[in-house]
Amino acid sequence: MGFVETEIKGVLIRDLRVFNDHRGWLTELFREDDLPEHFNPAMSYISLTYPGIVRGPHEHRYQTDYFCFFGDFTLYLWDNRADSETYGKKATIKVDRKIAIVPPGVVHAYKNEGSENGFVINFPDRLYAGRNKSEPVDEVRYEDDPDSPFRIE
Repeated sequence: MGFVETEIKGVLIRDLRVFNDHRGWLTELFREDDLPEHFNPAMSYISLTYPGIVRGPHEHRYQTDYFCFFGDFTLYLWDNRADSETYGKKATIKVDRKIAIVPPGVVHAYKNEGSENGFVINFPDRLYAGRNKSEPVDEVRYEDDPDSPFRIE
C-alpha cells in the first residue's frame, strides 16, 4: 500500500502553551474545557525515549491517545480506517512541545530525532489492559512485522 502525505482526519495537533518566569516554566497538559467533546482521559503515563529510538508503529481499535511531547520528536501517522476520507494517507509531523490527539484506527509511531532523552506523557481514554488489567490489550503492533506497510523512512 502506498501512502500519500497529508493531514489525517480526526487527528488534532496543537502547541503546548509554555509559561516562563525567573523560576523556570510551566505548561498545562490539558484542561477539561479544552478537550475534544466526548474525550475523557482514563489514565496517564510518562515515558522516556532515548535519542534515535522509535516507538511503534501500532494502532488501537478503541483507544484515543492524547500525547504531550517534550523533545525533538517526529510523529508518524497512517490512516488505517476504511471509512475515513483520509484512509490510506499518512502524515509526518515535528511535535516538540506539542499535543497530538490520535483516534482509534490511526497507526502511529514516534521517533526521538534529538541528541537528548525525550519525554512523552499520554492521557489515553482507555485503561491499559482494562480494569484491573484483566482484559486484552487494545493494540495492534506492526513494528516487528517485516511485511507491514507502516514504515518509517
